[in-house]
Amino acid sequence: MTGEGWPLDLSGVTESIVTTLGPNDRWNAAALGLFAGEKVTARTWGRTRTRRNFHERGEGYVQFTRDPVDFVEAACSIREEDTPILDSADAWVRVAVESIGTGESGHWEEWALSPLDSSVERRVVPTTNRGYYAVIEATVAASRLDVSGYDTDELRARIDRAESVVERCGGERERAAWQRFEELVW
Repeated sequence: MTGEGWPLDLSGVTESIVTTLGPNDRWNAAALGLFAGEKVTARTWGRTRTRRNFHERGEGYVQFTRDPVDFVEAACSIREEDTPILDSADAWVRVAVESIGTGESGHWEEWALSPLDSSVERRVVPTTNRGYYAVIEATVAASRLDVSGYDTDELRARIDRAESVVERCGGERERAAWQRFEELVW
């Protein structure tokens, strides 16, 4: 569970989208896994725009959305926006970030996230759509392709399993997200 300043309780690892202001004054959208604990933390992998922008700006906007297409685009492409909050965000938190460590020869960096401001845009009744979660799992696997320490064949097998779940269980938006995933990843 999380503490003060977050508009929801977090547990385990929660996938989110973070927007960070880049040097071109546009907001870069990227997937970001949030680790719940006494402090919420997250890791950036490699030399990403998010990592650079965290260092340069010291903050970003963590967003919670149910839109699988937004997740695919954030995780698998370079997506830039004019404003920090995505239209699909059900809630968001402006966070200050502090680097708290690096690992594996600097391949990743861990950040502590401290809420500065937040808003709930929409209150929704949660549903469990297996196709949606399969899309999210595929974006996580795709983000680790060609990263040292991860088995590419195993990741591709996870992506293949996710595709079959989307085909069986996904709705229109999940199928659109899968099509976009294939365009961006393969």
